[in-house]
Amino acid sequence: MKRLQGVLWVLLLSTGAAWAVAMGSSARNVIPSDVQQVITVDYRTLKNSSTAMALKDQVLPPSLKEFETSLKGVGIDPEKDVDQLTFASYRREKQGIKVVGIGQGSFSAKAFIKKAKLNKVKPAKYRDADLYPMSGGMQMTFLDENSLLFGDGEAVKGALDARDGYTTQLDANSQVTDMIGSVESGTVWSVLDQQGTQNMLLSALGDAGKLADFDTIKKRVLGSRYQMNFTSGVNFDLDVVTSDSVTAGTLSSLVKAGVLYRKMTATPVEKVALESVTINSDSSDLQMHFKADDKQFQSLMHSDLFAAVSK
Repeated sequence: MKRLQGVLWVLLLSTGAAWAVAMGSSARNVIPSDVQQVITVDYRTLKNSSTAMALKDQVLPPSLKEFETSLKGVGIDPEKDVDQLTFASYRREKQGIKVVGIGQGSFSAKAFIKKAKLNKVKPAKYRDADLYPMSGGMQMTFLDENSLLFGDGEAVKGALDARDGYTTQLDANSQVTDMIGSVESGTVWSVLDQQGTQNMLLSALGDAGKLADFDTIKKRVLGSRYQMNFTSGVNFDLDVVTSDSVTAGTLSSLVKAGVLYRKMTATPVEKVALESVTINSDSSDLQMHFKADDKQFQSLMHSDLFAAVSK
């Protein structure tokens, strides 16, 4: 039960919170079909919410912080020059999981290339793409005048292989694209594939997963999606997609048990937050909803519980 008591917050945060709108076509075209997770960040919306900014600073995964730092290193400030930033993790044959970032915004490819020439920075070639060096050993290339692709060299090449037709693109993965269609109109959204969702749930449930014969249940977990909005406080909606109503109902019962157990030892701030959570199953989906006003949520971010699960 020790692992189960934190299940709600692991589900909320371990997927990597982000702020986003629908992806542009440039981003979709470079994401390979063997994708694990897609996260999109809408910096325009982000800057309008102090709560969203505070959450970003506290829980942004290290890999995303590295990407932001690398962009600044080539003269692009994500908070000023980028309108939309998409991250995609995908499986590259014999190389494991690779992560790329796709930025779209008010920066100019022509201006960047002109500055690179003045600084005598020569790009490497990968077919018709010019790959420019970034900090931390990463590389970047422009997809069009206002869109760029970046990541480690092999990750970028894998994404360009998808764009150029050497491997299949995201749209060939109907399981993931169907989930994207359900959430991409939200201010915040992300999707996680079957294997990624199974691993996330197993980590969240811990020993409780063993008691519930999770090895059997996880085979019927197909993926997950979430969206988050900051227009009126904080609204978070997570769906875990399963193959049948029995699996969804079992997962719903496990998460509810975790919330009830946590309430017994929660601080007053944490208890108020837990009481703002609703969990149910609808057909084959486990559904979780969390709502809090800005003041309530920012207080929660300073709690020991939040600190423990957002590292």
